[in-house]
Amino acid sequence: MKVAVVGATGLVGTRMLQVLAERRFPVTEIIPVASEKSIGRIVKYTGPVAGVEGETEWTVVSADDAIAKKPDLALFSAGGGTSAELAPKFAAVGCRVVDNSSHWRMDPTKKLVVPEINGDVLTADDYIIANPNCSTIQMVLPLAPLHKALKIKRIVVSTYQSVTGAGYRAINQMNTERTGAEWGTYDAKFPYPIDQNILPHIDVFEENGYTKEEMKMVNETKKILRDDSIAVSATTVRVPVQGGHSESVNIEFEKDFTLEQVRDLMASMPGVTIQDDPANNVYPMPLFAWGKDDVFVGRIRRDTTVPYGINLWCVSDNIRKGAATNAVQVAQKLIELGLLPNE
Repeated sequence: MKVAVVGATGLVGTRMLQVLAERRFPVTEIIPVASEKSIGRIVKYTGPVAGVEGETEWTVVSADDAIAKKPDLALFSAGGGTSAELAPKFAAVGCRVVDNSSHWRMDPTKKLVVPEINGDVLTADDYIIANPNCSTIQMVLPLAPLHKALKIKRIVVSTYQSVTGAGYRAINQMNTERTGAEWGTYDAKFPYPIDQNILPHIDVFEENGYTKEEMKMVNETKKILRDDSIAVSATTVRVPVQGGHSESVNIEFEKDFTLEQVRDLMASMPGVTIQDDPANNVYPMPLFAWGKDDVFVGRIRRDTTVPYGINLWCVSDNIRKGAATNAVQVAQKLIELGLLPNE
């Protein structure tokens, strides 16, 4: 299978290549695509190619050159504007596109997919498939079985999102600040220092007072769980952590439950690991979720203010399950459904 990675030199793009290799994805050719300044750079791939083991090197090409190769699959992580322009061009040559930007997510003609939850929505007609927001993915994965069994009425979520969610500039800003550099003397991604600070501001503010990131969680949750009746309120916050997003989630159900039932339901979801033994200081933390594909859930307890509510804490590597891994899993689902070649 010819696989293009659009945004191959970026933070998520490089992780996509890593996950493809780790999962031994059926590749015959890697087609790395990046901005004009990166054309000609060499990208290394460590997975098997056409069944042959060993590291291979691939030259970054332009989007036009990639489209001319007619890839079977394109994994996009290059921003909404690039996706809006290029995804239809790749699709037009018969390429299946899995797009990590927000551009296609709420388009009613496009599927928004977390494979463990709603991979069944994919059909032969789907040539542009949206990858959800990182914070949404890690929340809905453990909540999906709860919604199916207990019917979620309302979700209130506060996120604690690492700087990796904002790319290389954000990482460099935090690391530069940790050297003691004076504000204003270095390239900053955020409007304020992030080291020793917390920013209640991710993406742009909208007219309703919420940020675009917060409204992504609201709208995407309903689409993925296929239920517009769920009430969702989100506050998204940037914290000075290198990698891994954390979320405090309050859920109110229509039905009663036991905590054992709640734990069992979440544990039954592939990709969810329960870490919930507070007596022994066992709970999820981004330090230990980084580099892993699972969503880790703990601090599971009843909400004492409503009849049928719980609080929980979930943590996940936002670059892996929140982006690259989920995109590759979508591609694997397409193979499973016979919509991509398994060679």
